[in-house]
Amino acid sequence: MSAIGTVEQPLRVAIVGSGPSGFYAAEHLLKQTNLVVQIDMFDRLPTPYGLVRGGVAPDHQKIKNVIKVYEKIASNASFRFFGNVEIGRDLRHSDLMRYYHAVIYATGAQSDRRMGIPGEDLAGSHAATEFVGWYNAHPDYRDLHFDLSRESVAVIGNGNVAMDVVRILAKTPEELIETDIADYALEALRHSRVKRIYMLGRRGPAQAAFTNPELKELGELADAEVIVSPEEAMLDPLSAEWLDKSGDSTAQKNVRMLQAYAARGRQGKSRQIYMHFLVSPVELIGTERVEAIKLVRNVLQPASDGSLRPKATDETFTIPVGLVFRSIGYKGVAVPELPFDERNGVIPNVEGRVVSDGQVLRGVYCTGWIKRGPTGVIGTNKPDSVETVNQLLNDLPNLPELTPENAQREAIPNLLAERGVQYVTFSDWQVIDQLEIANGQAVGRPRLKFSRVSEMLDALAAHKREQVSAD
Repeated sequence: MSAIGTVEQPLRVAIVGSGPSGFYAAEHLLKQTNLVVQIDMFDRLPTPYGLVRGGVAPDHQKIKNVIKVYEKIASNASFRFFGNVEIGRDLRHSDLMRYYHAVIYATGAQSDRRMGIPGEDLAGSHAATEFVGWYNAHPDYRDLHFDLSRESVAVIGNGNVAMDVVRILAKTPEELIETDIADYALEALRHSRVKRIYMLGRRGPAQAAFTNPELKELGELADAEVIVSPEEAMLDPLSAEWLDKSGDSTAQKNVRMLQAYAARGRQGKSRQIYMHFLVSPVELIGTERVEAIKLVRNVLQPASDGSLRPKATDETFTIPVGLVFRSIGYKGVAVPELPFDERNGVIPNVEGRVVSDGQVLRGVYCTGWIKRGPTGVIGTNKPDSVETVNQLLNDLPNLPELTPENAQREAIPNLLAERGVQYVTFSDWQVIDQLEIANGQAVGRPRLKFSRVSEMLDALAAHKREQVSAD
């Protein structure tokens, strides 16, 4: 039999997940000039791009320009997209191993971390991932309800996702209408009675995880002001020493901006964003729904790794709130038939090679957040995916062999057809994409997203019928 990766026997790779890490893995494979490769990418939604579509804030359109890179990758004749195909439902991992020499899992971190405190399951307590998915028209979150009649909201965490939640809550309808926020979310936020938003971080201002542009944006909102007390903006001696030694320019600029907000005073805007540091939630208080949040004050102390960690004091206080969003980290979800590290929320791996009980699973790989955990930005996924693909390339001589029948490129479309799976191709997605843009332009917005899978499939079917009639 000829070597894998030749014209006679192309390297067949399945990539599960169509976010940045999946596309960067495909890109690196397609760049191998001495390798004949055929890539099939699967996603359980009809739409590609993962968090670029469903997680990036609707008012951050420039970040979504990275999609142009992914479109170029998808245009390669050796690449195919199979949307609306769920691994574990429509295809199993064992199916993929029969039809591909290698499978790369790029499924991201689809769940959120819990706080583990009393009252966390009260009505009005939500994961930030739910709210983000809801306002981004993600089908999984389309039918959720958030009680925006409450005047006070707590957002727990101070990373960029928490910043997104705060900003969307604080913006005026006029600011939001210029974005591709879901139409139903825009309507709900138009009637929002939220006035006070408390952003709560367990460490100090020097350790905040948000970046400079996000913090700057908060100070530029049309009808919301940032309020930071001078005491909380002031660094403790340990943080001041750490900041001076680390030379962390992002943290240094964050501190300067926070201190500028503290010095600016009140501006008289309708909504207030209160930024609190060195506090941790210990209880959500309420009978049937959230009525208040109990917080403990922290102090920082050195850790063995050189960082500063929060330690709870005996001092607690309570803030009346009717809505709480926790944004304290994402975690991956187990893939049926694959090993899973529950504690860290990742697939166990060594540099992208999936391992089970210490043994490498031949031909099985992972990349992105399901590989390393939810760290980094979109661009961080590129070197991560390159590392994984390089391991795959090193393993070429030892990859599983395929039967001649299963190695045929039409085997997977035929199998999906046999199982009655209505899959969506990349050209189908491009039709959905253009319909969304046209629907948005009709009402003076950049895009009007379909928020249900059935809506996407129905719109696609209607378009195809129109094409047949036109012909």
